[in-house]
Amino acid sequence: MTKGGNIMNTTEIMKNIAQRCGGDIYLGIVGPVRVGKSTFIKEFMDKAVLPYVPDEYEKARMIDELPQAGIGKTIMTTEPKFVPNNAATIEFDDGFKVNVRLVDCVGFVIPEAKGYKDEDGVRMVRTPWSEEPMPFNEAAKLGTQKVIQDHSTIGVVITTDGSISDLSREAYIEAEAEVIDELQSIGKPFIIIVNSADVHSMACNAVVEKLKEKYNVPVLAIRANQLSEADIHNLLREALYEFPVSEININMPKWVAVLNDDHWLKQSFNETIANSMASVEKLREVENIAAILAENEYIDGSNLATIDAGSGCVAVDISIRNGLYNEILKEIMGVEIHDKAELISLMQDYSKAKREYDTVSSALKMVKQTGYGFASASLSDIELSKPEIIKQGNRYGVRLKAVAPSIHMIKVDVESSFEPIIGSKQQSEELIHYLLRDEGENEQAIWDSEIFGRKLSDLIRDGLNAKLSMIPEAARLKLQDILTKLVNKGKGNVIAVVL
Repeated sequence: MTKGGNIMNTTEIMKNIAQRCGGDIYLGIVGPVRVGKSTFIKEFMDKAVLPYVPDEYEKARMIDELPQAGIGKTIMTTEPKFVPNNAATIEFDDGFKVNVRLVDCVGFVIPEAKGYKDEDGVRMVRTPWSEEPMPFNEAAKLGTQKVIQDHSTIGVVITTDGSISDLSREAYIEAEAEVIDELQSIGKPFIIIVNSADVHSMACNAVVEKLKEKYNVPVLAIRANQLSEADIHNLLREALYEFPVSEININMPKWVAVLNDDHWLKQSFNETIANSMASVEKLREVENIAAILAENEYIDGSNLATIDAGSGCVAVDISIRNGLYNEILKEIMGVEIHDKAELISLMQDYSKAKREYDTVSSALKMVKQTGYGFASASLSDIELSKPEIIKQGNRYGVRLKAVAPSIHMIKVDVESSFEPIIGSKQQSEELIHYLLRDEGENEQAIWDSEIFGRKLSDLIRDGLNAKLSMIPEAARLKLQDILTKLVNKGKGNVIAVVL
């Protein structure tokens, strides 16, 4: 995975992790006892932290604080330890600062290990989280919880394939599972390291693959006592990609984005986008987005445009199938457009129609809500008469008179009925049953039903139009005259007699 088109180096990875964690890289090192946790911490400090500490006194103090590492079955770490005790501040060339600290936890006990029991039974140890000593195994569990929850930004589970000591792989499995279950319940990002004397052996590779399949987290094989810069780079990179995705931006053509939300194409895109995002939680999973988007029949291709690992923001570009723009344009316009000349001509007609509609749109909205609406005239429609002098008593003035057409709309419910006489009552009932056969499923079906060779919709429409055309011209003029007087004289009383 890349950032800005280039593979990230270790410094960039550390910066990105620090950005996700408020400037801190705190690694909680957990796992069973006798797997090399202390050895790993010592090697990590030697390779990734101490070389970047400029103060020699501080460096010497940190070296003194490094944990002891041993061989065999005897447990070395009997209480949790912060390494270094005060976080080391690393400043990069560009002035960016990162605080680094590792926490060496008490390991989860395995029966074959030595050192967790004494003559009185399970050994009692002290921890920073309790004033009283507690049993070794309880300290391991509590320490893991406290370290991962309160003192770590990333968890590192260290286990082994059984090649680093005389303890077999089987001895670690139960404690290993207990540690990982604990981390999964906490919910912080973590990775698993398999410490092996031979990282290329078949036995080691088998353990790595089995853990990947079982826990679905990154698993790396390393030799803890010979930790390389490449090992550090890989484990930090894998840890970074375990952080959650904070934001996903889908860049689609703008003409798709402006479609109405109920348009079938936009609904198809929104559904596919929702499905793609549902399968992504971590940064390492963002490649799933492009694959799922490509399954949409209207999407020609998709690719990850940018991945900002420091913020968790991801951008995905999608391209649309060729010819889809023209199809949607034809659907919206209602006519097929063959070239740009036709498009310009059509847009001119539509622009004129829109200007006309804009003058009455407010009236239409009002009439739908209240049954009556009006549209005021635009400035270009107002006719201003020549100013004239007027006299009121001994005083004179000027009259400026203007006339402007206003459009008034009245909602009238027109009734129309169709009453065919077809014969018996049974025949009439059969006709009703025929008309209502698809009621509730297809509302259009009743209008498409044919009676006497004509659609019911045509018969009803003819009846409505007939009634509307029956209003005589004189009555229309009278209604116009009445409205004119009501508006201009401001009178609200109307007496109507309809004969």
